[in-house]
Formats: sequence, structure tokens, C-alpha cells
Amino acid sequence: MSILRGIGAKRTGSRSAKRSRYGADVAIYALGDQEPTISSDAFVHPDATIIGSVTIGAQSSVWPGAVLRGDGGQITIGERTSVQDNAVLHTTPMWPTIVGNDCVLGHLIHLEGCTIEDHVLIGNASMVLHRCVIRTESIVAANAVVLNDTEVPSGAIAVGTPATIKEGRARREDIDLGSQEYVRRAAQYTSELRRLD
Repeated sequence: MSILRGIGAKRTGSRSAKRSRYGADVAIYALGDQEPTISSDAFVHPDATIIGSVTIGAQSSVWPGAVLRGDGGQITIGERTSVQDNAVLHTTPMWPTIVGNDCVLGHLIHLEGCTIEDHVLIGNASMVLHRCVIRTESIVAANAVVLNDTEVPSGAIAVGTPATIKEGRARREDIDLGSQEYVRRAAQYTSELRRLD
């Protein structure tokens, strides 16, 4: 059972409660008729914020300071995907933000109105903007800015500001290692995290 609890959240596979077993409300909010749908075995840290039309899949994790704000459109997170500390995911009425399965979304990243396919690593402090498509088994390097309407092909790395594409440079094993480690870490946090104050 995850520590995920909150006002307005629809839980799949479990009943909803307003307080976590740690005694702190998790910041999960409905906005009008837009309500998050979060798998019962996803992990959402109490210091993360989930608002509106957000769907989070099985064994995915959302870490401290991350904000997923589905107030203008849909945000979808697949299974076994980590949304790491201080990440910001937003959307627009025209372009949803879609993230596939087994992805690693690094610390401080910003995604808005883009599609991230399965088995992708988005490096720390990078941005992926409107209408971008990051294809399966590719990497957006740390601090890269992927500008509107860019497609990163499968197996490529996007590096720099603005990002340039280096085809055939991404390694699937690096992506899988990060994805699997965060599934393990989320299970540990679910069973062992406790607040001390």
C-alpha cells in the first residue's frame, strides 16, 4: 500500500483517505471537476503536489518538491516512471503532457505539452517544450533545452541549449538502470519512510 493519500484524488485499487500513515496530508487536489487518478501502488511523496487532470500509473513515483499541474489539459504518467525532486510538469489545453512507461524524469526538469515515449531518460534541469516528441530509448541530456516542435529519434541523445541531436548515442541499459532503481527506492520509501517531527 502506498502512502499516497489526499483530498480529491481517485485511487485505483484502494479506498481513499485524507491522511497518510505518516500523519501529513499529501498535496493532491481536484480543480473543479478535474481530479487526479493515481494507481494504488504508485508512490507520491508528501512534499509533492498533484493538481487536476493527472494520471499516474502503477509503480511510478513522484518525489519531494515535484509539481504536476493538470489545470489546462491532461498529464499522463505511465508505469514504473519516476518524477524526481523539483520536477515541473504542466500542460496546455491544446497539447497534453504524456510520459510513457519505464522513464526517468530527472531532478529539476520541466515538461510542457510534449510526448515522452517509453524507456526515456530526461536529464537533470532539462526542458522539453510544446509539441516535442522524445522517442523510445532516447536521452535528453542534463541542462538541455528541447525547443518547440523538435523530435528526438529513438536511440538518440539531445544535448545543449538549444538541443542538438546525436543519433545512436543513447544506451537503453542506462535508462533501464535508472528506472529500476527508482521502482526499488519507491518500495523502500513506501515501507520505511517516517516523519520525525
